[in-house]
Amino acid sequence: MTAVRMGQGVEWALHVLLTLAWLGDDEPVTVAKLAAGHDLPSAYLNKQLQALARAGIVESTPGARGGFRLSRPASSITLMDVVAAIEGTQDAFRCTEIRQQGVGADLPRRTFDAPCAISASMRRAELAWRRELASQTIADIRAEVDVYSPEAKRVTRRAYGL
Repeated sequence: MTAVRMGQGVEWALHVLLTLAWLGDDEPVTVAKLAAGHDLPSAYLNKQLQALARAGIVESTPGARGGFRLSRPASSITLMDVVAAIEGTQDAFRCTEIRQQGVGADLPRRTFDAPCAISASMRRAELAWRRELASQTIADIRAEVDVYSPEAKRVTRRAYGL
């Protein structure tokens, strides 16, 4: 069984998207500035931003005044969108039908006509997880942070020269 485990790229992407949501549409922000703002390596963060751009979550503006900005409202970017962009869309659990091996190998074939109960249970749990991620947006996170850390937006905007 594979555990649902996400790499740091998802966390980094979510923090950067929150930053971009606070900064608004003023100017695109360079990878170097975003990386410095979170004390992250630019090259790795750039890979995450490129994945977000391919998914239509951010847009990239080339050139000396280029950088990244949200390509759509924060209210339409779900956590599932971000996870899928960074981690891919492959199922976390993959049933290999081990019930048909070992002691199960001697059972009649009709025993396996019904779906594997373990696989079905894991699939239901994964779908619930995906639905929960799809129900939350970057705007929801921004609103929560604004309530519990109201100074975070002001400090972030000041750090980026706004």
